[in-house]
Amino acid sequence: MIRKELIITNPEGLQSRAAVLLVQVACRFDSRIRIEQGTKIINAKSMMGVLSLGVAHKSAILLCADGEDEQQAMAALSTLISSGFTEVPEK
Repeated sequence: MIRKELIITNPEGLQSRAAVLLVQVACRFDSRIRIEQGTKIINAKSMMGVLSLGVAHKSAILLCADGEDEQQAMAALSTLISSGFTEVPEK
């Protein structure tokens, strides 16, 4: 399992379009992918879960990936989040 803290730089936070992109990228991978914020832990492949976090602009999240393609999943999701959801990586 790998874990990485990331800051949401998207001005709208992790809402609507950003949440859709995050879930779409997460679903490309077989690994179990979670997002932790405070005491909440959600499945990053769940749109309802991601939206339920209500992550605001400049908030920190902990991204966790566990599985055979965890390195690729973490790299793709880190790129997406770090770019402010402007760069959608290929698998």
